[in-house]
Amino acid sequence: MKVLILVFDVGNTNITLGVYEGEELLNFWRVATDKNKTSDEYGMLIDRLFKYNGLELEEVESIIISSVVPPLMYTLEAMSIKYCGKEPIIVGPGVKTGMNIRYDNPREVGADRIVNAVAAYKKYGGPLIIVDFGTATTFCAISEEGEYLGGAISPGIKISSEALFQRAAKLPKVEIKKPKNIICRNTISSIQSGIVYGYVGIVDYIVDRMKKEIGKETKAIVGTGGLSTLIASESKTINKIDKMLTLEGLRIIYELNK
Repeated sequence: MKVLILVFDVGNTNITLGVYEGEELLNFWRVATDKNKTSDEYGMLIDRLFKYNGLELEEVESIIISSVVPPLMYTLEAMSIKYCGKEPIIVGPGVKTGMNIRYDNPREVGADRIVNAVAAYKKYGGPLIIVDFGTATTFCAISEEGEYLGGAISPGIKISSEALFQRAAKLPKVEIKKPKNIICRNTISSIQSGIVYGYVGIVDYIVDRMKKEIGKETKAIVGTGGLSTLIASESKTINKIDKMLTLEGLRIIYELNK
């Protein structure tokens, strides 16, 4: 029988969950974050995902959860206990991360940002910068010694584009993709140009300023999250794409706390 570690990255838009056997990621899935779902509904959903991939919830040895959605924590804890018979590790105060957090109030740092930082520092060394393209776009700086220095938060690409469509009555909702040119000859392409290339500009400017403040040559500028590949294809600063960064960080933190 396999011995599995189930990891949850709970974001405002999606929950990404993965299952590890040792250091190997066997499968991962992305489901919509729904604060109205019960623990039973999540339990049955995860059970179906497991069975579809030839896995069993009884094989889960441990569970670790990182969440930026507090209302879902009780639901997922109850699900873990009922369907897997395991009390989950919750990433937060009191959990070992091996990282010194140099924030004015360390409790304010989103769990996902710390998890990303732990994984990126172990994989790439420091100093480094992580850009996570989620509901919000977060920028995190890690020192050469592995300290979490802080960062910046901006509205995510989808949030910004949704606000544009809602506030400007004549502008249509468009697919977020890269047009061929920045100077476009129709409204849809013009919106796509402003969204995509505008975000490339935001990313490169903030990363350049962060590199200057760090004061040393960075080992890596790591992009993660759903739209990281799209922006990185035009960015002059992002040089690594690692979409499994958060899941890997959860596995590493589990190893520190088991």
